[in-house]
Amino acid sequence: MFNKNLKYYRLQKNMSKKELADKCGVSAMAITHYESGERKPDIDMIKKLAEALGVFVADFLVERNASLSFVHGEFRKQASLSESKQEFIRESVEEYFSRFFDAVECLGGNPLPDPPCTKILEWNKDPEIDAKNLKQALKFPVIGPIKELYAALENCGFLIFELNYDCRKFSGMNGMVNQYPYIVINANMTPERKRSTIVHELVHLMFSHNADFNEKEEDLATEVSGAFLISQRDLLRELGTRRTRVTKDFVLVCEEYGISLYLLVKRAELAGIISSALAKDFYIKANKAGYKKNEPVHIKNPEAPSLLKQLVYRAVNEEGLSLTRGAELLGTDVSDIEQFYGLAVT
Repeated sequence: MFNKNLKYYRLQKNMSKKELADKCGVSAMAITHYESGERKPDIDMIKKLAEALGVFVADFLVERNASLSFVHGEFRKQASLSESKQEFIRESVEEYFSRFFDAVECLGGNPLPDPPCTKILEWNKDPEIDAKNLKQALKFPVIGPIKELYAALENCGFLIFELNYDCRKFSGMNGMVNQYPYIVINANMTPERKRSTIVHELVHLMFSHNADFNEKEEDLATEVSGAFLISQRDLLRELGTRRTRVTKDFVLVCEEYGISLYLLVKRAELAGIISSALAKDFYIKANKAGYKKNEPVHIKNPEAPSLLKQLVYRAVNEEGLSLTRGAELLGTDVSDIEQFYGLAVT
């Protein structure tokens, strides 16, 4: 898997083939051949590549899980990500799930839930109805806040990966790995935006593609994700039928439902609880206050994917997996997992 690892680290360093080639004294075509697997460099060249990329030679030799089959989804059209950034995200997904499924195999059998059926819902084009149908398909409560969204989806067989990527143009993507649907999101977003992005990608996974309204599908997915996180019925119960100001109790609703103030104001406007003029006034003031780039976080206990950690800690404790290998699978240091090794009560 040298070729895959070389490409992954090159893209991670945001380096073009020509830039890497110049640092190593070879042609860009040679790098292309190395990454395609058509040629394998000798040890001296491998050392030069490692030095140029700031990694260890051993990093190139890490084996990838060869039993995995990926089908990557499309990026959002408005994201305008360069091809190299898209490649990096896809390579990062494949590197992560190689480690993930290595952990699964360490436990023997299949400790994962059965993979969920995807593309099973038809668009109604009414966001409230579509959101309700999605909740029912997942056996989620139809009304009220959705607590522990990450864990709930992982227990349904959806695999979630947070990619630490300093790129504002990337929010999320979805796809399939060995029959399991995955959702990858940017770890550098606010907790509220992470939740809305996860649901947005979930909508794309669960609803059948409709070519008749392909251009509007992104907007509809956004509306459905908003209705999924807080329904119109919830809005009316929490805010009442008419409001003339965006007051501090809006923030309390955001905390309860795990949503941003931007999303709540938009949902309230669509429900007719506040006027469009009031919503516009809020957006202007919020943008002046810098909310667009640094919106205040209202979630007190941010969520995170936990399934990989659970698998590794279990394998370390029960199956004799070494701490070193466990750290490799988690992409962390041994010291970070030592604290989890041993009995819960002593």
